[in-house]
Amino acid sequence: MKTQNQRAWFFVLPVLLLVAFNALIPMMTVVNYSVQETFGDNLFFWEGLRWFQEVLQSERFHNALGRQFFFTFMILIIEIPLGIAIALSMPKKGPWVPVCLVLMALPMLIPWNVVGAMWNIFTLPDIGLLGYFLNHTLGISYDMTQDPVAAWVTIIVMDVWHWTSLVVLLSYAGLVSIPNAYYQAAEIDGASNWAVFRFIQLPKMKTVLTIAILLRFMDSFNIYTEPFVLTGGGPGNSTTLLSIDLVKIALGQFDLGPAAAMSLIYFAITLLTSWLFYTLMTKDDNKA
Repeated sequence: MKTQNQRAWFFVLPVLLLVAFNALIPMMTVVNYSVQETFGDNLFFWEGLRWFQEVLQSERFHNALGRQFFFTFMILIIEIPLGIAIALSMPKKGPWVPVCLVLMALPMLIPWNVVGAMWNIFTLPDIGLLGYFLNHTLGISYDMTQDPVAAWVTIIVMDVWHWTSLVVLLSYAGLVSIPNAYYQAAEIDGASNWAVFRFIQLPKMKTVLTIAILLRFMDSFNIYTEPFVLTGGGPGNSTTLLSIDLVKIALGQFDLGPAAAMSLIYFAITLLTSWLFYTLMTKDDNKA
């Protein structure tokens, strides 16, 4: 029997140490704060599961979580079909391929805080190009600083503009990996465009779409910088997502115990939902 070379683990060790330093140790600190109360001067008092009970019974937490799920749901149902449609329309050969790929990648290169600030200026009703056009040219009453519906539309459109490119690039990678023999066989059988997409392209894109859905879910469900810079959670609390509310509790109110408990619940929800997504999308693969 051939013995396995275990020395390769030494190459993984630096990564494990880096993850432990950047993730595990801070998480242990959060766990420590979630079961204690502090009033400063490094004095802690044991509270047990009190903060978890308060968070789970809090109407404020439920409202913020509902807004977070709504935002993520809207992002997924818009960006996934739109990204697939754009990828299908992109050229597979020729000089326009690199041009399209570069254009698709450009929005993702812009820092998150710059995206929020850019769209904030862009949509201001008096000086913003889009805001001025909607209000003074089309006569549509649009002010995201006063209208909750306008604020929601703005943050959703902003995220669609920023991150649909990720879905496009992943979908495009799946499409170009399909051998031409599949298309030739479909053409001989007289298959329609819908049949080609349904039985050839979509199954071959399943793996990359699984990655795209998981990445977009986790990113949109934990989004903070763009909507905070754009709306600050307003008007009122209409766009206060769970991530924004968590920062307000931790840094604004300095309630470290409830904030730590909320962050752990937040993490558990993200982990559980991601696992459910992955299980459902790979169910047929596991059977095979």
